[in-house]
Amino acid sequence: MRLATRTFLWSFVPCAVLLLGSFWAIQKLAESTVRERLRSSLRETHASIARVRSKSELQNSRLLRVLGENAALQAGVQLVLADRSSREARLAVEDQLREIGTTLGFDLLVVSDAEGAALAGMIRAGPRLAGLDITRKHPPQRGLWTVEERSYQVVSLPLEQGDKHLGILSLGEYFDLSEFSTPAVLSRRGKVLKSSLPGIPVPEVEAALEDCRQRAECEVRLRQETYLSLPLEGSYLGDGYLLRSLQSVDAARGPVRAILRRVFLLAGLGALLAAGILSVLCSRSIVKPLAGVVSHLRETEQTGLLPEFDTRQAAMLEIHELSESFNRAAAAIREVRRQVYRAYVEFVDALASALDARDGYTAGHSRRVSEFSCAIAEALHIAGEDLEAIRIGALLHDIGKIGIADSLLQKPGRLTPEELESIRQHPTIGRRILEGVHGFRACLPIVELHHENWDGSGYPEGLCGEAIPRGARIVKVADAYDAMTTDRTYRKGRSPAEAIAVLEQYAGKQFVPAIVSVFVSLAGIAGKLLPVPAGERAGETIQSLAEAVGGAHLPPRVEAKGV
Repeated sequence: MRLATRTFLWSFVPCAVLLLGSFWAIQKLAESTVRERLRSSLRETHASIARVRSKSELQNSRLLRVLGENAALQAGVQLVLADRSSREARLAVEDQLREIGTTLGFDLLVVSDAEGAALAGMIRAGPRLAGLDITRKHPPQRGLWTVEERSYQVVSLPLEQGDKHLGILSLGEYFDLSEFSTPAVLSRRGKVLKSSLPGIPVPEVEAALEDCRQRAECEVRLRQETYLSLPLEGSYLGDGYLLRSLQSVDAARGPVRAILRRVFLLAGLGALLAAGILSVLCSRSIVKPLAGVVSHLRETEQTGLLPEFDTRQAAMLEIHELSESFNRAAAAIREVRRQVYRAYVEFVDALASALDARDGYTAGHSRRVSEFSCAIAEALHIAGEDLEAIRIGALLHDIGKIGIADSLLQKPGRLTPEELESIRQHPTIGRRILEGVHGFRACLPIVELHHENWDGSGYPEGLCGEAIPRGARIVKVADAYDAMTTDRTYRKGRSPAEAIAVLEQYAGKQFVPAIVSVFVSLAGIAGKLLPVPAGERAGETIQSLAEAVGGAHLPPRVEAKGV
C-alpha cells in the first residue's frame, strides 16, 4: 500500500470512527433522555390517577355514610340476621341493594355480617342488576375483588343502628383498564387477569412480564416492540393485586430517532466529506516531502551517487531535520568514498609500478598502454564507468606476469614452445589475482582477453569478432603499438611509423580495423596523444610520428562502427 494511501487512512479513519462514535453516543444519550422522560411521564400519570382516586374515595366516603344510615336497609339486614334461611328477608335486602345500585350506578353491592360472611348481594349483568350467589363469599372491605372473572374496585362501610353493629355494606365498581391513558395490565400473584394492550393475548403478556415480578421497573419485549413497565403506586388494590402500566419505548423514541437519523445523515456526510478533504490535504503535505526524499534515494540506487537535499524547501521540521541529517551522512560517505577511491587509484598505480619494475626495458609500459587506450576510448565516445574500466584494465593488463618467472620474461633468446605456453598463462593468472577484489570486476575481461585476436587466433579462449569485449579490443591495439615501439633485451624497438604500418597490416586479423583506423587518426594529431616511447631514437618526436603516417588530422572525437 502506498505511503499516501496509508497516511490518508491513518488520518481519515480515526476521524470517521470518532465521528461515528460521537453520533452513536449522542443517539444513546437522546434515547436515554427519552426513556427517562417516559418514566417521569408515567410517574406523573400514576400520581395523577392516585390523586383522582383519593378524591373520589373521599367523595364516596361521604356518600357511603348516608347509605349506612338507610333505615330500610338496616331493617332488612336485621331480618336476615334473625333468620339467615329466610328467602323473603334476603329478597327485601336485595331490593334495597338494587335500588341503591340503580340510583347510584354501582356494579356490585354486597351486605355481610360482622364477621364478613356475605348475607345478600347484587351484581350488574348488562344494563340490569341481578342477584349474586353469596355462597362462601367474603368480600374485602377495600381494594379489588374478582367475581365471575371480573374485577371490581370495592369500598365498604359499617351498618350501625345506634350502638349496635349490624354488618358491612360493600359497594363496587367495575375495574376498567380503559380509563388509563396508557396501556395497563392487572395481575394477581403473578397471573395476569386482564390487559389493555390491543391485539396481544393475555398469556403472551403474562410470559413477557415473567421477569418483572421482582422488579418495580422493567422493560419487556412484545411483538418486536419494547415497553417500559411501572407499577401503579398510591392506590390500594388489595392483597396480591398489582397494576402495571406499559408504555412503548419504541413509539416514544421513534420520532426522535428519525430526526436524529436525518440530522446525523446530513451532518455525518458533511463531516466525513470535510474530514476526507482535510485528510487528503494533510496526507499530501506529509507525503510530498517524503516522496521527494524517496525519489532522490531511488536515483541514488540507480546511479550509486548520494544526492544532496535542498533543506530550504522542506516545509516540515522533521523532513528538514531528516534532510540535513542525510546530507551530513552523505557528505561523510562521499568523503570516505573519495578517500577509498584515492587509495584504490594509488593501489592500482603501485601494482602497475611493481609490474614494470621487474624489467627496466618495459618501465612505463602499463601507463602508456593505459593512456593510449583512454585516448582511443574517448575518441569513440566512451565515458564514465566504461572509460574508467578501460583505464584500470590497461594499467593491470599484464599483472599476471607477476606469476611468471623472471628467467622467462627476461630471456634474451627465442622461447621454446613450452616457455611460450607458460607466458601465455599470464592473462588467466591476472584474472585469478584480481577477481577476488570487487573494485576490479569491471576490468577483468580486459585483463584476461586482451590477447584475443579479431580472427579468433588469439588466446586464452580463442574468441573472435564481437565476442571479444570492446575494452579488450582497444587495449590490444594500444598494447601492441607500445610493445613494438619499446626496446627489449632480444630486439630493438620499431619506429612509430613502422609500428602503425604493422597495425594496419594486421587489421582484420589480429586487430579490429575500426580501432586501428581511430588510432592511426589520433597519431596524426600534433603533440599530445602519443607520448614519446621509452627507447625511441634521439630527436624523433610525436610530430615526426604524425608526419610518418601521412599527417592526417581528425577531430578528437570520431565515429567508428564495428568497434
